[in-house]
Amino acid sequence: EEERLARFAKAMGHPTRIAILHFLANRKECFFGDIHDVLPIAKATVSQHLSELKDAGLIQGTIEPPKVKYCINRENWLIARQLFSQIFAECNPSSKNGCCK
Repeated sequence: EEERLARFAKAMGHPTRIAILHFLANRKECFFGDIHDVLPIAKATVSQHLSELKDAGLIQGTIEPPKVKYCINRENWLIARQLFSQIFAECNPSSKNGCCK
């Protein structure tokens, strides 16, 4: 689980990838088109960021010329949410027993 969580965290560790995820997560359907057409992202860097997100399993994408289809990988999205929730729940910042105040 730690390796999977780290892979998700690494993929989400760039503002451009967060913007892509935010854009795709707010869609009810897969997006057909070029991300750089709707987000202020240079075309040259889009494929690198999409590849990183796809390799981590956070998005899915297929090329169906002349269109490209992108969407959130719902199964892995739920796993990521669960893993992040677990680690955040383990740390209770309001605990009076914490060593750092």
